[in-house]
Amino acid sequence: MTTELDALQETLAAEHAAVYVLGLIGSRTSQSAEADLYTAVRAAYDAHQESRDTLIGEIAGLGATPSPAAAAYTPPAGLETTDGRYHAALAMEQGCASTYAALVGATSGAQRLEAIGLLNEVAARELSFRGIPEIFPGADEYADR
Repeated sequence: MTTELDALQETLAAEHAAVYVLGLIGSRTSQSAEADLYTAVRAAYDAHQESRDTLIGEIAGLGATPSPAAAAYTPPAGLETTDGRYHAALAMEQGCASTYAALVGATSGAQRLEAIGLLNEVAARELSFRGIPEIFPGADEYADR
């Protein structure tokens, strides 16, 4: 059984990776030629940075040491095309949705409400990356992908 702290650490690891991946995507996205993608990536990057920083504070507040970011991450494939960047951003958000869904299941009270909020936000961001609405975001067994 996953503890709340374990779930928070796993979510933090996902946020570290999301910030990295979105930084890569953003560095390859033209603000003028791909304005919609650029705006969506920038908003997602800012949201994931904020979530990462909040999680670091919450984990430290529990008396634990927040997991650091990895030294490097494997870049997603396809970043050389606009469609590839959309796909990479969507896949990253879907991965975060799964992590947030697990966090919802491992928490209670105010922490669970916060996790539900994160899940709602990531589900909405998926739409910015050509995702389709899902009944239970983050629950792959119910996904229509």
